[in-house]
Amino acid sequence: MLEGANGAATATAMRIISEMGRIQGAEKLIPISSAHIDGCLYHGASGVEFAELLVSQQGRVTVPSSLNVGALDLHSPEKIKLDEHERDLARRLMNAYVALGCIPTWTCAPYQAGYRPQAGENIAWAESNAIVFANSVLGARTNRYGDFMDICCAITGRAPYVGLHRPENRHATLHINTASVPDRLKREDAFYAVLGFWLGRVADGQIAVISALPGEVTDDHLKSLGASAASSGGVALFHVAGVTPEAPTVAAALNHQPPRQTIELTLETLVSERDRLSTAGDGQLDVVALGSPHFSLAEFTELLRLLGGRRCTIPLIVCTGRHVISQLEEKGWVRSLENLGVELIMDTCVVVTPILARSSGVLMTNSGKFAHYSPSLTGHEVVFGSLADCVNSAVAGTVVRDESGWH
Repeated sequence: MLEGANGAATATAMRIISEMGRIQGAEKLIPISSAHIDGCLYHGASGVEFAELLVSQQGRVTVPSSLNVGALDLHSPEKIKLDEHERDLARRLMNAYVALGCIPTWTCAPYQAGYRPQAGENIAWAESNAIVFANSVLGARTNRYGDFMDICCAITGRAPYVGLHRPENRHATLHINTASVPDRLKREDAFYAVLGFWLGRVADGQIAVISALPGEVTDDHLKSLGASAASSGGVALFHVAGVTPEAPTVAAALNHQPPRQTIELTLETLVSERDRLSTAGDGQLDVVALGSPHFSLAEFTELLRLLGGRRCTIPLIVCTGRHVISQLEEKGWVRSLENLGVELIMDTCVVVTPILARSSGVLMTNSGKFAHYSPSLTGHEVVFGSLADCVNSAVAGTVVRDESGWH
């Protein structure tokens, strides 16, 4: 490949992969079965130039490669407040990755769009929440691949054999025991965002096994946990005893070794962490934003139930993937949501491209990832709450929070 036997684009990609492998101390490269590409999100002209270079060299991906969010809602581009030059570059970038053979999924939650590698498969995924979900919930093996490395892996079908690709690096060394946290709180969506945000801050590079979570914990709960942990602390893998594939028991997740550290998680710690997620008080509220990671059909089902026919009095923006929009259309729910004042955004996300009407204000969310990034990327201070809190606040036009589950 380096010598050009598979074409110029493959040679370009292999030069980058092999040099990165050398820097990381990899003993070899290994085949991968899929990729998830984050480089399709516009951050500047250099990314466009790199993707178009690979296209000009007749590059094609050699493994199934889904695409993360872009900077445009391709169905309703007028919703995105980019200037004409940036809009053109963002579109060129998205088109280039499709020309390379990537699948135009445009979602940060490909694992809920049918792209679910099997346990033990080596993959090259980018986008922090997709990485941690693939490693933790699916048991696939990927490192935290950044922009450009992701597409190089996809074109060559190879990745350096380092980090979380190696089984011996996937064992837990940190045990988080949640037994003292009330079971009623573990049934709430907000609990998982808060737990993840706390885990990201305390893990300090360790892989954790979490015990005493309910066996019926959902994909959306684990999605929220992982996204928050990846945002606050770069977590790429966690285990949940009795739930995730590499943790049938706490002992198995620890490779039958004693943990380096055990933390008994308390309700008081969680309440303190929940309060850390809010940077604004309970007064002014300008917008409610949901869907980081992208909202699932199950979450839309709950959103409609919570709205109960009530109309929002302030903007309620929900970011989701086009695969979910198709499901909503089949059920006739798109018009129902819009009639209740819900604004649907697909292909992109509030914190990666300008969507909000103002560049400052107060944003409410149930997403730990939105809460972490919103002040710096949107200029909005944050109020964190459950999905029910967010819905009730959007209807009331002011912050409404039910504290009962946290006492």
